[in-house]
Amino acid sequence: MAKSSSTLDWCIVRLGEDHNWWVNEVSDPVRWDVDGLSIVDPRQVDYLIELVEPLRDYGFDQDTLDVAFIPFRIEKDVGDGKVRLKRVKESLFDSEDKLFALPDIVDDENGPYADLLDHLTRCRVKMLNDAFEFESKLTVDEVEDEIREDQNASFIEGKAIHTFDELTAILDYVPAGYESDDDDGDGSSDEEDIDDADLPDIDEEDEKSLKGDSSLKWDDDEDEDSDDEDDEEESDDDEDSDDEEEEEKPRGKSKRR
Repeated sequence: MAKSSSTLDWCIVRLGEDHNWWVNEVSDPVRWDVDGLSIVDPRQVDYLIELVEPLRDYGFDQDTLDVAFIPFRIEKDVGDGKVRLKRVKESLFDSEDKLFALPDIVDDENGPYADLLDHLTRCRVKMLNDAFEFESKLTVDEVEDEIREDQNASFIEGKAIHTFDELTAILDYVPAGYESDDDDGDGSSDEEDIDDADLPDIDEEDEKSLKGDSSLKWDDDEDEDSDDEDDEEESDDDEDSDDEEEEEKPRGKSKRR
């Protein structure tokens, strides 16, 4: 049996049902527990880098993010929906390769990833206090307590929190009542939105042929029949009305001879 490496040189990841990547196996199982261990994929890395850009004006240090993650690139497909990743020494910000990022959580309380969470929260709080006029300044403790409450609800349901979700909970955080409402639609149906310009043009010859097509005149015929029936009904009503008027007239007294 091959001896396990004493360092984290590679890992095998799988795509979960939640469309996130999770670690299935590592080269250093002694220090790393793969139970619920998530990894950020290249698409998510790009999105996180985009989210932290506005925080640079509020003290964000990109080195804090770089040291909080261990970068990997794809080495090979090992089948069964799993991919083997190889560790590389590159910056997530400067690399031209599509990199996966594994959070360094060997020390989950005082390690570099824990420092990153604290750093991002402080920068986000500064940004929000600058953007909104709160009745009282928003504090780091308030943000952490609210996020922790949501995380505890997930833990109770037995759901593991992915690293990407944990980070975006901070980077997208806005206090209740200050979220921007989505634009509502006008509620009109598709048929009401159709303009005359969307209808096909009809040539004059086609229009004439359509007018002369007897198969398209059934509506008119029905209308004429309906009009005739209405006229007959009106005539009958008039006759009935006349009869009723004659019956209602008082009869004259007969003269005795």
